[in-house]
Amino acid sequence: MVTGGGRGIGRAIALGLAEDGAAVAVNYHRDGESAAQTVKEIEAAGGRAAAFQASVADRSAGAAMTDAVAADLGPIDILVNNAGVASRGKSVKSTDPDELEQVLGVHAMGSFLLCQRVIPEMRERGRGDIVFISSVAVDHMAGYGAPYNMAKAAEEALAMTLAKEEVGNGIRVNVVAPGLVDTEMGRRLVKGAAGIDDIRTLDAAMPLGRVCTPEDVARAVRFLVSDAGSYVTGARIRIDGGATQLR
Repeated sequence: MVTGGGRGIGRAIALGLAEDGAAVAVNYHRDGESAAQTVKEIEAAGGRAAAFQASVADRSAGAAMTDAVAADLGPIDILVNNAGVASRGKSVKSTDPDELEQVLGVHAMGSFLLCQRVIPEMRERGRGDIVFISSVAVDHMAGYGAPYNMAKAAEEALAMTLAKEEVGNGIRVNVVAPGLVDTEMGRRLVKGAAGIDDIRTLDAAMPLGRVCTPEDVARAVRFLVSDAGSYVTGARIRIDGGATQLR
C-alpha cells in the first residue's frame, strides 16, 4: 500500500512496485482521478492494483481502508507512508495551530495509525516492510516551515523507534529522505519561494546536474523492500544528489 499514491513520488513508487510484481493499493484523499490513472497504467502493464480513498489522518477511515485492501488485494506486506501536505511558509509566531494539527495529523499521526493496523498481520507472517518518505527538511530545519519540519521529524522518530521494536519480528523499517523533487509540490515550492516558473532551470545548480525525479526516490524504495535490501533496517537514505553533504 502506497499512501498518496496517485501523484508525484507516490505514483512513481506505485508504478515501480507494480513493475517488481507487487499488487498495489493506491491510496488517495481527494484526487481520485489521478489515483484511477495510476491504477490504469499498472493494469495496462499487466499488473494488479486498486485505488482506495481515505484521509490517513482519519482513524476510522484508515482502519476501513486497510480492511478493504486486505479483502481486495490480500494482506499488506509493504506499507509506504508517503502521503503528505506542505506548510504555508509562515513563522512560528504567525502559524495557525490548526495548520500544525493538520500537517502533524497527516505525516505523523496518519503513519502511526497505519503502522498499528498492518503490524499484527506482518508479525503473523514473519515479514514485512515499512518505508517512510521523509525529507531533507529534517537535516536543515529551515525557518518558516515549523509544521512540516516538526511533522517529518516526528515521522522519522516513529520509524527509528519502530525499527528497534520490530527487528525481531522480521519487519524492516526504513526512511527515504528526498531533497527538492520535480513534483507538483516541488514546483509550487520553488514558485512560491523564489518565483521560479520552471523547476528545471535549477538543474545546473544541483551537484549531479539535475533536480531529483520521483523515479529517483522510487528506486530507493524498490531496493529497500526487495531481496537486495533484505539486510537493511533502521536506515535513512538521503536522496538529494549530494546537496546536503557536498555543499
